[in-house]
Amino acid sequence: MKAVVTRVNSASVEIEGKINGAIGKGFLVLLGIGPNDTETEAELLAEKICNCRVFSDAEGKMNLNLETVGGSLLVVSQFTLFADLKSRRPSFSGAGKPDIAIPLYESFMNHCQRRGFTVEHGEFGADMKVVSENDGPVTLLFDTADWNR
Repeated sequence: MKAVVTRVNSASVEIEGKINGAIGKGFLVLLGIGPNDTETEAELLAEKICNCRVFSDAEGKMNLNLETVGGSLLVVSQFTLFADLKSRRPSFSGAGKPDIAIPLYESFMNHCQRRGFTVEHGEFGADMKVVSENDGPVTLLFDTADWNR
């Protein structure tokens, strides 16, 4: 699994002219799922993102996590994170197919909710308009393939 996580003051996702999900302070999570990803990656990624300490404390140091600041998550499926960019026209054959990706997308969000967070989301496979007011900016790349399992 891959995730691009941006610290935001606010973010929203619109589908067919209607707001599908919106948050205030928190994380905008663009989530990509590969063909070999499992429930284990979904749970580990949720734990890492939810506990990531990138919010500023009283001294201005990135020392606080999402829970401490009362933040939420907006999760948007992003199969393009698995793009093969060897040629000018990207190939997306490295992305997980819907039968694998949809349950893991939902599982990731459920793991975040079980930790007590409000989770808003887009719609898997939909054409979405994503708006965010980045805070910092602070943007992080998570890739479970890089972690020792």
